[in-house]
Amino acid sequence: MTARICVARIGAAHGLRGEVRLWTFTEDPMSVTRYGPLSTKDGARQLEVARARAAKDHLVATLTGVTTREEAERLNGVELYVAREKLPATDEGEFYHADLIGLAAVDAAGTRLGTVAAIHNFGAGDIIEIAPPQGATLMLPFTDAVVPTVDIAGGRVVIEMPGEIEGEEPDSV
Repeated sequence: MTARICVARIGAAHGLRGEVRLWTFTEDPMSVTRYGPLSTKDGARQLEVARARAAKDHLVATLTGVTTREEAERLNGVELYVAREKLPATDEGEFYHADLIGLAAVDAAGTRLGTVAAIHNFGAGDIIEIAPPQGATLMLPFTDAVVPTVDIAGGRVVIEMPGEIEGEEPDSV
């Protein structure tokens, strides 16, 4: 299956004619109107952004085939995906978060810590989730200090564990 990247999430209905609030995860929020049909996570449904306009921190969008408030309400929370190859190429040193999923996570000495399971953002910045071979996953801030090296070609990210970062004191209990 082709790699897909989440480019937007549908929010609450807006108005009575099927418009929705749309939160985009793209550098240019309006680019979601140029990708053609977007699919749901399971690929079962395709939706196309017919029109969109900027609002305070999101877009207000009309989706093809969604004409009533009730239809729009049923889409609240749905994530929209696009095939990776439809997105612009990245520059040197840039990457899409989806490119990191599955890469090996190693420490500065090269010891394997696990695999990158996900990149999250709960509102205060990106979090990298590392799945170790055994035990609970690690959730770490995705900052240059914690993740100083991303080597997609080499299939790895280097993780500096908190407390090992130069000048940082470990949390005491």
